[in-house]
Amino acid sequence: MKFSARSSPQISETARRRWLRTSLGAIAAGAWCSATTNHVNAEDATRNPETPDEALAILREGNQRFIAGKSLSVHRDLERVKEVAPKQTPFAAFLGCADSRVPIEIVFDQGFGDLFVTRIAGNVATSENIGSLEFGTLLLGAKVLYVLGHTNCGAVSATLQGTEVPGQISGLFQHIRPAVRATKGNLAKSVEENVRLQASVLSESSPVLARLIREKKLIVAGGVYDLQTGIVSPVELD
Repeated sequence: MKFSARSSPQISETARRRWLRTSLGAIAAGAWCSATTNHVNAEDATRNPETPDEALAILREGNQRFIAGKSLSVHRDLERVKEVAPKQTPFAAFLGCADSRVPIEIVFDQGFGDLFVTRIAGNVATSENIGSLEFGTLLLGAKVLYVLGHTNCGAVSATLQGTEVPGQISGLFQHIRPAVRATKGNLAKSVEENVRLQASVLSESSPVLARLIREKKLIVAGGVYDLQTGIVSPVELD
């Protein structure tokens, strides 16, 4: 079949219109799929863990989103504030350092009511913090008790140096010094060993926490947050 010069532009225009309709449809379908995926991810991220292992997995997934620049930032709006106002049911409790560069909810991509957090320089397990963490686990139901240290920790570094410090700061050193001794003065290793040490204190010094661990209602975990990368590296506990 032959086409004249007049008919050819008409066929081209028809094909162009069909291509445009197909392309717009594909774009719309893609946008819908993307929105659906995001919705599913958000639902998955806010799921209520039934076991300690599942709770720990949610924390790991949250940190992975954070370091990938894909934080969902769920549970961080006024609606969530109102939702948890009558009652809190955090799924994880934390013993973290007071360092301003380690905002634990952001690091693990969590929001209001998700985490029960205690913070003190050097993330040391004092009697006051242990009491708070007993409350967060036994009464509020947190399934993971997480000890979080961080790189270049000032409290651990000061303990290493052993120099005179003002006020009551040196009161923290007694809690950290065993970790420093065990690692022969290496700061990075001391930070990691301090996580192990404080986790051990929590597990062994509190009958309340020890019972929850025996009953498999609670697991104790540890990690070190990297100030440069945002990565939380798990610490193998004894």
